Amino acid sequence: MSSHTASQRYFSTRGGSNGLSFEDVILRGLAPDGGLYIPEEIPSLPPNWQDDWRDMSFEELAFQIFSLYISSAEIPESALKDIIHKSYSTFRIPNVAPIVTLDGDKKIYLLELFHGPTFAFKDVALQFLGNLFEYFLVRKNEGKSRDERSHLTVIGATSGDTGSAAIYGLRGKKDVSVFIMYPTGKVSAIQEAQMTTIQEANVHCVSVDGTFDDCQDSVKALFADPLINKTQNLAAVNSYGKLVPEVVLTPDMNSINWARILAQMVYYVSSYLSLRGSTSFDPSNDHIRFVVPTGNFGDVLAGFFAKKLGVPSESLVVATNENDILHRFWQTGTYEKNPVHGPAAEGGFVEDGAKAHPSGVKETLSPAMDILVSSNFERLLWYLAYDTQSPSTVDVQEKRQAACSKVKMWQSQLKNKGGFSVEKEVLDAAKADFTSERVSDVETLSTIQKIYRKAGYILDPHSAIGVAAALRSAEAAPGVHTLALATAHPAKFSNAVELALKDEKGFDFKDILPEQFVGLEELPKKIKYVKRSEGLDGLRKLIVDEVEKESV
Repeated sequence: MSSHTASQRYFSTRGGSNGLSFEDVILRGLAPDGGLYIPEEIPSLPPNWQDDWRDMSFEELAFQIFSLYISSAEIPESALKDIIHKSYSTFRIPNVAPIVTLDGDKKIYLLELFHGPTFAFKDVALQFLGNLFEYFLVRKNEGKSRDERSHLTVIGATSGDTGSAAIYGLRGKKDVSVFIMYPTGKVSAIQEAQMTTIQEANVHCVSVDGTFDDCQDSVKALFADPLINKTQNLAAVNSYGKLVPEVVLTPDMNSINWARILAQMVYYVSSYLSLRGSTSFDPSNDHIRFVVPTGNFGDVLAGFFAKKLGVPSESLVVATNENDILHRFWQTGTYEKNPVHGPAAEGGFVEDGAKAHPSGVKETLSPAMDILVSSNFERLLWYLAYDTQSPSTVDVQEKRQAACSKVKMWQSQLKNKGGFSVEKEVLDAAKADFTSERVSDVETLSTIQKIYRKAGYILDPHSAIGVAAALRSAEAAPGVHTLALATAHPAKFSNAVELALKDEKGFDFKDILPEQFVGLEELPKKIKYVKRSEGLDGLRKLIVDEVEKESV
């Protein structure tokens, strides 16, 4: 691909796929060898970018950053600008990700990432990803008759936020169907309403009689199902004709898709430029640290890529809840599952989605971060393996393959033994860019209270974990401008917020309830119910039947 720079070509962290285009990796999501896609090279921001970009809008910054990773031979500049505008014109404020000062004396700020259509940070990436899907499919189908058009069916499992953000990113898109499965009665009422009140014909919410694990297992079973793949092959030409429509299954909407990482890089650049332009910041002396509430590691990984691009960052703080596999790695160098079950696992609010999680995790007040392993961590592991090789290894391809081999070994140990340990030099390399903090439910509640009393600001429990870690970091290393990421609107996790603030004078949750949430739960819902007893056959039939109805 001579038209692509090294940063616009991609390969798998496990070495099984190489030289892929941006479109390839977006539509594939997960590599066939089980690895995650990364660029052949991390580019550098252009000279004088801090001055040249300082007055750019969020959309203009997005174009500059995306162009480093997407060849104009794949998506022409005008088309990329249109995709970006469609993605971020859905946000309630023009600058998409504003900064709020929480404590001027301690230089602690909040980056609000919840101004998209579903009030969660995932909108920044999933609005973009949905428009990418549509662009690629419309281009592929250009000039084709109805009977020849390709059709993409996206299937995923959700514990709440990802499902609604994926739906809002794909609703009404041409030649795309989306099926989102969630465990019946185990997501919050607001999250369920955000998904199920969408009436577009291409959106299908499937309530599964079971747990989140059952939903995940169903997705995996569908990908491996020879019958649905056979259906796909039969209908590859006549996808909208008399034959059953083509069903191309893709896990692309989850956090491992490269487009999600790419989109999230933008707000690290925009927030740095915003702080740099403020009167309280001296670019010649002051430094910035980013504090990120972290579950699957995608959001903070985007910060890592932004730092490698050239965004000045003193450190990236990984802030976990009591599901602390990442914090334990940074403390010990061992990445190990620590499953808990029974009474030890109980916690959080069912109404906020605490039961919608993989088995073995500790239920907390911040359910979107309740994970057993972090799916995006593999990408960082690859860079750590690459950067810590012997200086005598100079051949780039040899170094890449050695890093891929090491990642495969670590992932095999994680799968078969429940964990692995890295060498001291690998841990030291991880600590060069990252630190970590673990925040309990008790600390989460106290942080919500503390910030409300001091600043009158209401945090959701996930953002409170970031702020708690930011306060600790500011105390340990004062003087650094500390920017905590606010990942969700507090109304999405109302029970935890009310528990923290119910006795605070003047607090009334109705004062912060978005108008978009008022009456949402009473709107007509479109839900398909599936029982575990129906098995894979029931799901397969449901998907094929619904896609076929769309084509009529």
